[in-house]
Amino acid sequence: MIRPTPDPQERRVLIFAPIGKDAALLEAALARQDIATAICGGVGVLARALDDGAAAVVLTEEALGAAEPLVAEFLAQQPPWSDLPVLLLTNQGADSPAVARATQTLGNVTLLERPVRVSTLSSAVRTALRARERQYRTRAHLHERQLVDQQKDQFLAVLAHELRNPLAPIRNAVQILRLSETGSPPPRLWDMMERQIAHMVRLVDDLMEVSRITRGKIELRNEHIELATVLDTAIETSRPLIDSARLELEVALPSEKLYLHADPVRLAQVFANLLNNAAKFTDPGGRISIVARREHNTTVVSVSDSGIGISAEALPAIFNMFMQADSSAQRRHSGLGIGLTIARSLVEMHGGRISARSEGPGKGSQFIVRLPLAGATDAQKHSVKLATHPLEGAPRVLVVDDNRDAADSLGTLLQMLGATVEVVHTGRAALQAIDTFKPAILFLDLGMPEIDGYEIARSVRARAELHDVTLIAVTGWGQEKDRNRTHAAGFDHHLVKPANVDQLKTMLRSAARVH
Repeated sequence: MIRPTPDPQERRVLIFAPIGKDAALLEAALARQDIATAICGGVGVLARALDDGAAAVVLTEEALGAAEPLVAEFLAQQPPWSDLPVLLLTNQGADSPAVARATQTLGNVTLLERPVRVSTLSSAVRTALRARERQYRTRAHLHERQLVDQQKDQFLAVLAHELRNPLAPIRNAVQILRLSETGSPPPRLWDMMERQIAHMVRLVDDLMEVSRITRGKIELRNEHIELATVLDTAIETSRPLIDSARLELEVALPSEKLYLHADPVRLAQVFANLLNNAAKFTDPGGRISIVARREHNTTVVSVSDSGIGISAEALPAIFNMFMQADSSAQRRHSGLGIGLTIARSLVEMHGGRISARSEGPGKGSQFIVRLPLAGATDAQKHSVKLATHPLEGAPRVLVVDDNRDAADSLGTLLQMLGATVEVVHTGRAALQAIDTFKPAILFLDLGMPEIDGYEIARSVRARAELHDVTLIAVTGWGQEKDRNRTHAAGFDHHLVKPANVDQLKTMLRSAARVH
């Protein structure tokens, strides 16, 4: 951890002058200037003092033989913010080989030829102290940033955890209804629900990597997709904002199907950002249009609005981070100004480009996205359906979660996949069920009161007769440190909520083969 402010030891000047009265004279001269000092009587004392902290070091030329290797090693290990000043009192001429070597190895060296006047000495020391103080301010700034980053990471981790919890029973319920085949809504509704849940899951994952979004370092999951499907998703996402602003939306798509090799969630995010941006900066009663067309081997999608427009001065920087064309407090949902930056980054990652046009304030704006087209494939002409038949030979499964909705819906889903399932909601009940129900797989929530998932896992692994039991952590915590912790506790798998049916089927099949 970077220290926020210097302590008293870090404001002192270390003096290493082991011959004669130099050390005492230097200490007395600097004391008259109210400069704190510490005399180091030997190399070992100097080493410990450097470790404790110093604002500067005063060495004499005679001390270089003993002190130079130590000081050079210490300086080589300084953190990036630090450049410890060294004041070297030389003999007349200041051109000895030892001095020349010291100026090379010690870096930030000020040479003071003896006899040195007290005013010259104090001036040089004060200059060194001012430089060191600036370094300490840099360190304090880095500490503040480090503390903002830790708080941000903690906030995002907690937020992701809290958002995943309600997503788990929602996804389970959707998949249960799909598999039930009784009173099912139209397939289009199922597709919409699954698509929006998948979209939410991906966005929750991105909360943990928000800096990667702005730096364009997101891993794309490209598929062969139809442009119209992406635009439908974007419109569906933005529709509540557009409707609440009482805006008219016009959509014009070509009659031919335009295919892309792209990440459907990311492209939907691009166009949703553009539609949201148009809605934010268009007054009630205005119009938004989204138009797609083919230009040779490129698809061109334009999002236009009748809103406030963009000034000529703001237009060149409109895609920059935190750029706000209108920062007035009255503007609806102004946001942080990163939506267009993210849109540009994602478009460029797909091999495309994005541009903006406006005739000026009050005359609306237009954003144009150009993306390379791909050919149609037979794989896209047939949607993949979830298997509705249960797995054969699925094992006995114990589900443990104090969130009753999550536990009960996961248990029902596992039953529909062919497993024999028991559901409990406390750690104590889980330990009893392990002996009576004798499960082959345990799906364990981690953060339960009294007896948590980790304690249950350690209890299972401590019993030789249960060494074949498969332990699966089901949790909203998905960082690498969380996975390392579950692995250390004896879990076989780390499943981040909400789990999908394919993951569950794979785990059931694997356990069935073992047992």
